[in-house]
Amino acid sequence: MPQAATLLAEPSAGSDFAPLLRRVREQGLLERRRGRYALTVAGNLLALAATATGIVLSGDSWWTLLLTAPLAVFASRAAFIGHDSGHAQIGRTRRGNRVLGLIHSDLLLGMSYGWWNDKHNRHHANPNHIDKDPDVGVGALVWTRQQAAQRQGFTRWLTRHQARLFFPMLLLEGINLKISGVRDLKRQEAGERRTEAVLLVLHAAGYLTLLLSSMSPGKAVVFALVHHALFGLHLGMAFAPNHKGMEMPDPDGERWGHLRRQVLTSRNVRGGPLTDWFLGGLNYQIEHHLFPNMPRPHLRLAQPLVRAHCLAAGLPYTETGLIDSYRQALRHMHDVGAPLRAG
Repeated sequence: MPQAATLLAEPSAGSDFAPLLRRVREQGLLERRRGRYALTVAGNLLALAATATGIVLSGDSWWTLLLTAPLAVFASRAAFIGHDSGHAQIGRTRRGNRVLGLIHSDLLLGMSYGWWNDKHNRHHANPNHIDKDPDVGVGALVWTRQQAAQRQGFTRWLTRHQARLFFPMLLLEGINLKISGVRDLKRQEAGERRTEAVLLVLHAAGYLTLLLSSMSPGKAVVFALVHHALFGLHLGMAFAPNHKGMEMPDPDGERWGHLRRQVLTSRNVRGGPLTDWFLGGLNYQIEHHLFPNMPRPHLRLAQPLVRAHCLAAGLPYTETGLIDSYRQALRHMHDVGAPLRAG
């Protein structure tokens, strides 16, 4: 499985990133926190088990729908653990991180770890690069006016209104993540494809058994739809503030080094422990992109070092509140669609 963005490449001695990397290493911020992650994993598994028990005990009642919210929240925690394992933040070996990722992504969520890791690593290698970052490629949404100009028919209407439709569309993201992962199985090597296919089937069987043994088919369908809608919304709210509306490197322009490429394209979100927990540490997006294999608990500790280094290097360190981060992302999407609204 590709691991291109999980391990930090050694910069050249003259790199503007090298002094920062040296200070971070000296403070031990790249050392693993296996004990902390063990508690995180165990706590989240207990929370998921408690929620599943609540579903069984609530039985065939519409009140059971109230449990879609905690199930979506704790499923998102599992996704964050899968994300961290994909970046080799947790275990010391590739095999250990892969096992954790497969359990939390495929088995618990029904979302392909291999698909996500491949896509996410390409994003980390070239964030916001229109030709290389899959997160800013043409899809349901577009991210540049050049992309918008090529839209026709329904997609043209969608682009005109994409800013106001963004959050409603996130309600479909939970299902889209599963579909994308299944479609990606044909790309994978035979052994990887077989492992993931088995785990995805086990997830589907377990999820359906839980719902259909606890409630009527009609209520089970509604529960699944609401759960996946909230799950997609939660993950979208965690990932959306990080890069949208930030610098987009010119494909034909100068080649940026690691420091400039990661800092100028990323935005941090201010907040305390609750924000860190809710966003899975992704609110420290600058630190995470500079040090993708840094354990999540250390991102907050690295922030003062990174901010000071950016100041000394003359690079803007972008940080804002959560609501304003959404406002900036939506403003960018609205601006991209402006020519289509004028036409």
